Amino acid sequence: MIDPVRFVAALEAAGVDRFVGVPDSLMKGVSVALAAHVPAERHVVAVNEGNAVAIAMGQALATGRPSLVYLQNSGLGNTVNPLLSLVDPAVYAVPMVLLVGWRGEPGVPDEPQHVTQGRVTPAMLDAMEVPWEELTADVDDVDVLVRRAADRAVRREGPAVILVRKGAFGPGPAPAPAPAPSDHATAASDAPSREAALGSVVAAVPGDALVVSTTGMLSRELFELRVARGGGELDLLTVGGMGHASSIALGAALADRDREVWCLDGDGALLMHLGALAVIARSGGPRFHHVVFNNGVHDSVGGQPTAIDVVDVPALARAAGYRWTGRARTLAELDARLADVAGPGPTLLELVVRPGNRPDIGRPTRTPREARARLEAALRGTRVDGASADGAAG
Repeated sequence: MIDPVRFVAALEAAGVDRFVGVPDSLMKGVSVALAAHVPAERHVVAVNEGNAVAIAMGQALATGRPSLVYLQNSGLGNTVNPLLSLVDPAVYAVPMVLLVGWRGEPGVPDEPQHVTQGRVTPAMLDAMEVPWEELTADVDDVDVLVRRAADRAVRREGPAVILVRKGAFGPGPAPAPAPAPSDHATAASDAPSREAALGSVVAAVPGDALVVSTTGMLSRELFELRVARGGGELDLLTVGGMGHASSIALGAALADRDREVWCLDGDGALLMHLGALAVIARSGGPRFHHVVFNNGVHDSVGGQPTAIDVVDVPALARAAGYRWTGRARTLAELDARLADVAGPGPTLLELVVRPGNRPDIGRPTRTPREARARLEAALRGTRVDGASADGAAG
């Protein structure tokens, strides 16, 4: 496997000394190496992948050198517009190197949301006319590969991609301590775990409410909670499309004004598409309720910090037009606030929780298609596989 510290040094030696991106589980070691060895002014954790490309463009214009943009291939869609309409050789002609984690690589078992994306990733890059090459654990000379990618980006005055296969990178150095929390969302010593806070929230959600949960650990914890307690027929666990759970919830709320809709969101997902807040505030209606679990990190891909430490989330949502917003830092505060959340919406409650999760947390055992069928059956009172919507035998 490749030493992430050595890889970062190879990039810097090739003239690529600024780094921006969205963390990826296949490249945890690179994120740790960047946090440990690159000063903050040269390393930015962006809110989404398109944002990262635009930042890299500005850096290149100011320095005359290409930056590294790192991302998971599931985020390639967010990069299409800025890659083709901004930095492409036919437009502003801006060089940059993209380090792309290849989830769903054909022949490598992965989650359902990565299968199609992984299969089409090479063709997608080809269609965008972006040159690429693979990075594997047994690469002959990582310095040569990095220099070749940087030179290609400079020569063509546009992006060049290094596509990272699973297992290419080692773990890197020991992670640095988590950054101090912000004044807005100070995680007190008695801040609950996300799982404990989730249990309190779910207990307060009406049984006939539609629940849309964000991608990552939150949905996995919600699934296990439902297995233990029962229920969950009206849950939609969003396994892909990070940042879009609130918009999915909004679409459902617009289509059924008589049903409460609860979106269980995360801080990284919220930041990824902040513009949705204004649309929710305008169109969500009185039965839309937004709960943001804020642990300050990208928990599912290695615990890298998000930019939430400079954000007053309730004030942001209030400024966007939500009818009620609030914050809870303890389970006692949460219990006191939940009655307000259920008031006329759109409402938003920020829950400050600890990073991390149980090491034995499982994954949903239903496929996304099975989950959709179960949800639609519950919404319409129809049957799935011979059973009624409440699970009784048909």
